[in-house]
Amino acid sequence: MTRILMKGNEAIAEAAIRAGGVHYFAYPITPQSEVGEYLAKRLPEVGGVFVQAESEVAVGNMLFGAASTGKRVFTSSSSPGVSLMQEAISYMAGAQLPVVIINIMRGGPGLGGILPAQSDYFQSTKGGGHGDYRLLVLAPASVQEAVDLTMLGFHLADKYRNPVLVIGDGMIGQMMEPVEFPDKYDEPALPAKDWAITGAKGRKPLITKSLFLDPYALEQNNIVIHAKYEQMKANEIRFELYKVSAKNRMLIVSYGTMARICQTVIDDLEREGVSIGLLRPISLWPFPEMQIRTEAAKPNIERVLTVEMSMGQMVEDVDKAVQGKKPVDFFGRTGGIVPAPEEVRERILKLLDGKMAK
Repeated sequence: MTRILMKGNEAIAEAAIRAGGVHYFAYPITPQSEVGEYLAKRLPEVGGVFVQAESEVAVGNMLFGAASTGKRVFTSSSSPGVSLMQEAISYMAGAQLPVVIINIMRGGPGLGGILPAQSDYFQSTKGGGHGDYRLLVLAPASVQEAVDLTMLGFHLADKYRNPVLVIGDGMIGQMMEPVEFPDKYDEPALPAKDWAITGAKGRKPLITKSLFLDPYALEQNNIVIHAKYEQMKANEIRFELYKVSAKNRMLIVSYGTMARICQTVIDDLEREGVSIGLLRPISLWPFPEMQIRTEAAKPNIERVLTVEMSMGQMVEDVDKAVQGKKPVDFFGRTGGIVPAPEEVRERILKLLDGKMAK
């Protein structure tokens, strides 16, 4: 494999192509517009399809239709654009359609700004649309991981017949880092797509729908997709531990590029004789609840600190995981402001000294 210096958005686009995702429907919005720009050139070269829709609402319905044919389909957008797709995302989950959605997050609420943020956690993990459904949510912390998780996302979408969401803040999309692509994309075998609408010659017509007027049929559909979510919780939890040891006084929980800033702080404090560990969730749903509970319960841990580029969203899931066994604190910046390592360091030291943070 050859290392290539690429911008995050372009690397994600190339990763999708390498994974067979060559049917792309989207509407441009910063800070991820380079995904579409790159694909506008590349997809014709590989026999793919790129449709720039009139709106994100239209994108969602195009995805539904194209996914119904069994093709690997995907889109990319940013926070308010994903909001406009929520109705269609719920439909796709209800109809059990495999789709990959890339969200390069920006500040909010509302139209917000184009600078990086992590304030779409609730939207991503709690179901931004209506009904009993879940998305499998993956959060890369580097451009290489964005490549890897995008490719994995297509496999998981087909494996579970469910939409998969890959989220990164604006830095993931705009930063440039060396990346590697596999010479050949080998993935485990997947079930046959005998549900796909491919023409009904020689067989009964298939119908792709999320509408069930019979309440018992609707309940049965919910039971079926809920069973898949339980399989995801059993098999698809992903996380990384960084410098976790019996010397740690504090456990930090942080994801995406914010976790990288926390790693810098941990390294600096280690040189000062202060031991801190990090648990980085890679799958935001299913969430590594038990793993956080286990690490937080260790007797050397005095408190748990959640660090996010938001007003505090993932902290609710961390607090639930810890179950009140240790204090759970939060530090974050919002509006597109990326916390400096010095800010995180100051908060850690104040908490460990038993002083109230500002």
